[in-house]
Amino acid sequence: MISSFIKTHKQSIVYGLAMAVMLFVLKWLELKFIIIRHSFEIYAGLIAVIFTGLGIWLALKLARPKEKTIIVEKPVYVSHENFIVNDEALQQTNMSRRELEVLELMAEGLSNLEIAGKLFVSLNTVKTHSARLFEKLDVKRRTQAVDKAKRMGILK
Repeated sequence: MISSFIKTHKQSIVYGLAMAVMLFVLKWLELKFIIIRHSFEIYAGLIAVIFTGLGIWLALKLARPKEKTIIVEKPVYVSHENFIVNDEALQQTNMSRRELEVLELMAEGLSNLEIAGKLFVSLNTVKTHSARLFEKLDVKRRTQAVDKAKRMGILK
């Protein structure tokens, strides 16, 4: 069946193949002409592509961290059941019971207004106790006061 088709249309097939070869040669010549005529633009484009790729590669290489960071989370169990207040540190700072109460409430994260409401005193009284605490512990902030009291053994 195929051989009979080729025999009957042999001239058309040869003509089609000749046209395809001529079209290929013309396109190849056209491409060669474009390359010769626009060689500067082609070379400049190739150099731009090369330097862009080099820049991306270098940026990725420099931005990559040199050391791999591993985060390890471990539970820390803290027992407050057997906590004993360090009386020596308490006497050394000359802290009153009321100042200690204010410090404990600060450690719980309460604001001055919440501390005043819990202790049934005015806001100014809480501020005065806080200022005296800061002087006695030689700190400037609430977080520093709580941290230092914990290190001294005054707070749990």
